[in-house]
Amino acid sequence: MKDSDILPQEAREAPDPHEARNPVPWFVRLLFGVMLAFGMVYIGYAHVDTPSVWGDGRSRDELAGSKPAAGGKVDGAAIYAASCSACHQATGAGLPGVFPPLAGSEWVNGRDSAAAAILLHGVTGPLTVKGSVYNGAMPTFKAQLDDKQIAALLTHLRSQWGNAGAPVSEATVAKVREDTKARSAPYGGDADLAALK
Repeated sequence: MKDSDILPQEAREAPDPHEARNPVPWFVRLLFGVMLAFGMVYIGYAHVDTPSVWGDGRSRDELAGSKPAAGGKVDGAAIYAASCSACHQATGAGLPGVFPPLAGSEWVNGRDSAAAAILLHGVTGPLTVKGSVYNGAMPTFKAQLDDKQIAALLTHLRSQWGNAGAPVSEATVAKVREDTKARSAPYGGDADLAALK
């Protein structure tokens, strides 16, 4: 294209940019090389076969929820916060129509064996608590929690929010687990739980 072919409108425009022979500055390439070398050396010297302490200061055993040593105390409040409070709320008030309250509940304050059976096998279908019907689903905890943990959780529930139930022993939970081991489905609400009262 000759200069005479360039229109006045094209002549007033800036020329198109073009990359030079070395479009990436030398210092950027050097920085990239240093970072790459550092990463290779760091990985080469890392001890991947030894357990590390996680960033929040907890060890691998703490994050895995290792069981306390023999004779160690289980924290029922911590189990409640981790496994129950999402549905029954931190206040134990539950959610209207779906998740029943634990505060003042006849199931929590009633027979310890009934409360243990509910925790072990869960409940589905309509359940009456304090005169109101709730139609949610409670999961089973027999595989997630051992007898000591369930006893600690029930003892915590029976001493909170105005509840005045007696502590629950590990032996009670173990007996209920053994007596109901044939059950494979959750309890079917009021109809199924009536026999436990």
